[in-house]
Amino acid sequence: MDHECARLLPAVCAVLADPRQPVADDTCLEKLLDWFKTVTEAESSLLLLQENPCLLELLSHVPTLQDVSAGVLSFSLRLAGIFAAQEDCFQYLQVELLPGLFGAAGPLSRAVWAVPTVRSGWIQGLRSLAQHPSALHFLADHGAVDTVFSLQGDASLFVASAAGQLLVHILALSMGGRAEGHTCPQGDDWPTCAQKIVGHIEESLCSTDTSRVTQALNVLTTTFGRCQSPWTEVLWEQLSPLVARLLERDPVPAPHPLVDLLLCVARSPVLGSSDLGPWEMTAQALSRLGPTQAGPLALGVLKLHLCPQALRTQAFGVLLQPLACVLKATTQAPGLPGLLDGTSEDSVVADALLSSKSSCVGLLCRTLAHLEELQPLPQHPSPWPQVPLLRAVVTILRLCDGSAVPASSVGGCLCGTLAGCVRVQRAALDFLGTLSQGMGPQEQVTQVFAILLEYLERPDSSPMVLKKAFQATLRWLLSSARTPGCSGLGPHAVLFLPELFPVLQKRLCSPCWEVRDSALEFLTQLSRHWGGQADFRHVLLESEVPELTQQLLQDPESYVRASAVTAMGELSSRGLHATPTSPEQPEVQQSLLPEFLHILSADSEGFPRRAVMQVFTEWLRGGHADVARDTERFMATVLQVVSRDLDWEVRAQGLELALVFLGQTLGQPGPHCPYTVTLPKAAPPSPLTEVLGALCRVRLFEFAFRALFDCDRPVAQKSCDLLLFLRDKTAPYGSPWEAGGSPDSASVEAALQRWQAGEQGQPLGDLEPEAMLATLRSIDLEGLRGTLAQGSDHVEKSPQSLLRDMLATVGILQENQADCY
Repeated sequence: MDHECARLLPAVCAVLADPRQPVADDTCLEKLLDWFKTVTEAESSLLLLQENPCLLELLSHVPTLQDVSAGVLSFSLRLAGIFAAQEDCFQYLQVELLPGLFGAAGPLSRAVWAVPTVRSGWIQGLRSLAQHPSALHFLADHGAVDTVFSLQGDASLFVASAAGQLLVHILALSMGGRAEGHTCPQGDDWPTCAQKIVGHIEESLCSTDTSRVTQALNVLTTTFGRCQSPWTEVLWEQLSPLVARLLERDPVPAPHPLVDLLLCVARSPVLGSSDLGPWEMTAQALSRLGPTQAGPLALGVLKLHLCPQALRTQAFGVLLQPLACVLKATTQAPGLPGLLDGTSEDSVVADALLSSKSSCVGLLCRTLAHLEELQPLPQHPSPWPQVPLLRAVVTILRLCDGSAVPASSVGGCLCGTLAGCVRVQRAALDFLGTLSQGMGPQEQVTQVFAILLEYLERPDSSPMVLKKAFQATLRWLLSSARTPGCSGLGPHAVLFLPELFPVLQKRLCSPCWEVRDSALEFLTQLSRHWGGQADFRHVLLESEVPELTQQLLQDPESYVRASAVTAMGELSSRGLHATPTSPEQPEVQQSLLPEFLHILSADSEGFPRRAVMQVFTEWLRGGHADVARDTERFMATVLQVVSRDLDWEVRAQGLELALVFLGQTLGQPGPHCPYTVTLPKAAPPSPLTEVLGALCRVRLFEFAFRALFDCDRPVAQKSCDLLLFLRDKTAPYGSPWEAGGSPDSASVEAALQRWQAGEQGQPLGDLEPEAMLATLRSIDLEGLRGTLAQGSDHVEKSPQSLLRDMLATVGILQENQADCY
């Protein structure tokens, strides 16, 4: 601890020990605890207490106060635990101090114990304290373990959870000396504290109180998740029969914690590979639990890398049951080969689907989400039932839009339940997009595109459902293009696009801005993937989509304008901006550059301006005709506009644009620069004088130097990296000019000093390259980068600042020395 903190600490302790003083807020107390943790990790806690007796006085005095605040008492409990974590300090404190804080004579017997903060502080203090064998004797002698048992059922979920975590920690500490032995003693030979905890778990597992069963299962799950020592195998052998008996009850108590425990045991490297593995119990749980609880268990089993094949087959069957029920309810076919032909559990699943709308919707959404998560995994079931799953998802989508034909009373009920259900539509479209990785027979793929087109055409589709439909459509189009023997658009896509674009036109004219935005994003993706394909270009240019997209540059919603900028930028890059300059020359397209520059300088919202800068950066990187025609004029105009922008992200994107320009002029940035961009192969560098002249003409130096003192740190950091790159690239050419050796360089440095002081108004004017280069080499860019990396609050984060703030709050510091956050 440094001298200044040691000087301030007695006054802070006096404030905390005085109930008449306004107590610092909880945030300050948390920061103070963090600081003490840092100090005790580097120093001896015992020495710290001996050198700062005010700390011991605080911990001794606070428990005796009748009107102590709950926050200060909780702080004292946790602080005592931090100090007692070191065994020599624990021995020093345990005689008088610790019993008064954690024993029966402490807060447990007082009215303040009713405050959850105090109970939480008591638990966290014990958690910090219990780091060595001496602490176990203390816990046993003062009945702390029994108190932790009672806190497992605390009304505060935070306290109850912390109590369970503490039990696991105490159990692991008790067994710590037995973790490395070749043989592990049976439970009867375990330490007293461990036997007591295990006995409590056994009683809880046998209880008829579901909350106690839940507590026991949670403790076991945490134990097997954290501890991988041989003694856990003995613990599972002892308790697994009691866990198995839970499955014999009707209904099964605490099904969700039980599923968590079974999966945790299955994942354990100690238990999952042993003869005592949970496979038989897991199989029993899959057959006993309801569909809502069995689904997560089935998914967890299928995600395991090592698992009996019979159990995997059973788990996959459980996961597919809701979809099999849907197919059975909507088809006249006698069987469902490849999915499920009908099982004894069908009635249970049907009951779950029909019991209520919320139950039906929840079960289907979870099933679809589980299958979506499972499909990309390398350990997913093989063969994968692609065809039945596609049938099931398309059927669900038809049930939601009312076009399905029910084949039974169950199907009729499902039609009414799922009609217009947005949640199920979203989940089904997500899974349908995932299934595009597997394709399917031509007839079925045609059905997929048909249902997607129906959803895109439906006037009553919600904006989110439409967004999901666009995403799924894109994935199926991409998948179609990847079919063997296909070099461009797939055969399905070629037939689908002429039907798609009239729908896309309507969506671009939608009164709902979210729909217009989704349609523009979809168009951008289509153009990015197939802008060079003749079939796509023909269909796009035959439609009104390019004209409608350009009109949306004036949309009243800023998100839509931003998406329109991105879409038009992509279309223009591909030569798909079908606005001729004159009827006599239809092949010559009108430049979008003036319109984009107007948006950059005049749009009141930041999103469209950011989008313009991203498009300009891509245009420069890709050699767009509008930029390549006069690159210097383009750069000068854009940098001039961006330098005045109030949005820091626009200014940062301006530096990205400048970096691309530098890369094309001087060569690509080295790997040291965090803002490295992928550039086309640069032409051989021009002579240095010519290059620097170009940089001065576009005023890149002035733009970067201004950004170096930007009030937004990310902009300043990016400018610093850009100037470092520029300095490194020009260094090999020698230094024909001495730094500060001309009147111009002196005026530049004077302007930089004014800018650093906040006077940003005066421009540099037209200066010679040598002055700019001399100034660049005179600035300590490495030091500035280090300063910027520290953050703006590194001073306020110091412990001295924290202690001063706490004292200033109660007026002990006569001067106004509090830091302003």
